[in-house]
Amino acid sequence: MEIIAGDIGATKSALAWATGMDHASGQVVYERVYASADFANALALLQQFMRDAQARTGPRLPPACLTLALPGAVYAQRAQLTNLDWSLDAADLQAQLKIDTVQFINDFQAAAGGVATMTESDMVRLNTVLPAAGGVRAITGAGTGLGLAWMTPDSSGRYRTFATEGGHIDFAPANAQQARLLAFVRESLIQQNLSEHVSWERLVSGLGLDMIYRFCVHEAGGAKPEAVMEGARLDALAASGDPLARAALDLFIDLYGAWVGNVALLYRPEGGLYIAGGVSIHLRERILSPRFMAACTAKGRMRGVVERTPISLIINRRLGVQGALAQAFETVTSHHRNNTRSGR
Repeated sequence: MEIIAGDIGATKSALAWATGMDHASGQVVYERVYASADFANALALLQQFMRDAQARTGPRLPPACLTLALPGAVYAQRAQLTNLDWSLDAADLQAQLKIDTVQFINDFQAAAGGVATMTESDMVRLNTVLPAAGGVRAITGAGTGLGLAWMTPDSSGRYRTFATEGGHIDFAPANAQQARLLAFVRESLIQQNLSEHVSWERLVSGLGLDMIYRFCVHEAGGAKPEAVMEGARLDALAASGDPLARAALDLFIDLYGAWVGNVALLYRPEGGLYIAGGVSIHLRERILSPRFMAACTAKGRMRGVVERTPISLIINRRLGVQGALAQAFETVTSHHRNNTRSGR
């Protein structure tokens, strides 16, 4: 059985072509990461990937299933991506690509499914609490945006995954500085003729790093930056000793830790709270610092709840595509099983 699975991101999209009947025995025959902005839409991206795959591996049978993990809400197998100007319709892609089954899942729903494929070498524990067997799990993380999903076991012990749009919950400041940040962000959005709703994603994300840096420059009385401050450049400036870059990253870590602590209180994930996303991996050393966990556990009377939550940082960059692959294999296995039963 041939399948294609992809983790579509606002910045980068990872795609894999695999063969096999289930995830355990399946083999990836071709995999590639593309810059999403290089393509006008998902169809163009997928057509390029299929050409590239067959140029490298030779002619292949048509895929039986295409599973895409998307950064945004999926309704009736349609999606408008949050931070990328793409609209996707599974039925349209099915017809255009001539693939029997095309399915969409939320990107962090895929990441949640990918947790089951991880090993200890794929993650770093932020505290000494061990996950409880059969406990609720949650996964969140900063990439271009901010994702959140959760998992709970069914009667057979197999984890089911559930997507959310929790990253768009209203941002709540924890101190006077963060209250000024909230006012700054809201005013910035109004000036851009955008909704003045300030979500956690506006700050705890790759996009948020630029906003936080601009706030720190504003607080210091500096000139408004002309260029967008990307995460890699901000990190390099901080490493060189730039005080505003350091202040911005410190504030980002405070906010990220506070958000993760909120997730711990919301889901009580005794089976594990996992932090993922490209920004998280890039800022690994800062997330492993005492500052992050201090912000995470600063929950007043509920501090102990967060402290008893097993929290880990996933450092495997293939988490999303592995989760999408697992979902694709589950789909084709289920279809094969049902067809076998109906043919008896």
